[in-house]
Amino acid sequence: MEKVRNVLVIGGNRYVGKRLIAQLRDAGHRVTVLNRGSAPPPAGVEHLVADRDNERSLTEALGSRVFDAVVDQVCYTPRQAALARRVLTGRTGRYVMTSTVEVYEYEDSPALVREEAVVPSTVSVDLELPWDDPAFREAHYGEGKRQAEAVLAADGPAFPYTAVRVAHVLGGDDDFTGRLAHYAERIRTGEPIAVPVVNRPATYIHVEEIAGFLAWAAGEEFTGPVNAASHGTLSTEELCAAVAAHVTDGRAVFRPVEVGEVSPFSFRRSYGMDNTRATRLGHTFGDARQWLPRAVAETLGKAG
Repeated sequence: MEKVRNVLVIGGNRYVGKRLIAQLRDAGHRVTVLNRGSAPPPAGVEHLVADRDNERSLTEALGSRVFDAVVDQVCYTPRQAALARRVLTGRTGRYVMTSTVEVYEYEDSPALVREEAVVPSTVSVDLELPWDDPAFREAHYGEGKRQAEAVLAADGPAFPYTAVRVAHVLGGDDDFTGRLAHYAERIRTGEPIAVPVVNRPATYIHVEEIAGFLAWAAGEEFTGPVNAASHGTLSTEELCAAVAAHVTDGRAVFRPVEVGEVSPFSFRRSYGMDNTRATRLGHTFGDARQWLPRAVAETLGKAG
């Protein structure tokens, strides 16, 4: 990370983003945070207020500033990616988009998936879809990220970028998703946990680890997509065993279902990502099974 001295983080109000900002700041880098002003950034960073979906607002807020790297935590659609590319071309030497494992939603293989399974330059982009509709955007989360990556890839070397495809994130006392709490409540009360008849494992990453990965990626020179996941996969059964060990002496009871809604972190298809590319580029990942008990304790607090 030594090469980066001036970093812009777009978004970053909570969870991964606030840890990324703190890690960059604590490493001695100049950090600027741009968001809508709903929450102040931590001390020691510059704060810009703008609507990242409004090109004029974004341009005026940035003024004449230039950056060594930009980390965009809130790019969800191809429209947002196109706007970011227009505004930031010539302002930054590197653009890091926080993408997701969900770009692989059409892949279904028991093997860990590599980046080449989804090549951004081959993805069709439709800017006319209702990307501004929150319900549509949420229902098409993976597709929005996939098309956003495609927009960034269209300019090739003219806009150096990387898309960090993030595994499912666990840990921290501010996990707002409630997914581990879902399991804790059912284990405490003895309610069954719905899982698919064939329940696939997935890769995960600790919240501090992904913040560190994004900070590292901002200082590197590689481009294109990269998977970010801890070593090893975790099954729903392993997650529930860790939760059960923390909250009670009981155990999880599973109810396999053929169709219908299942519990969080229960998957009918594989969500496992291969992290070989990032490892070869020089990043060192942790092991999911080693940090899982700590992540559960952080999120659920005191047992009982």
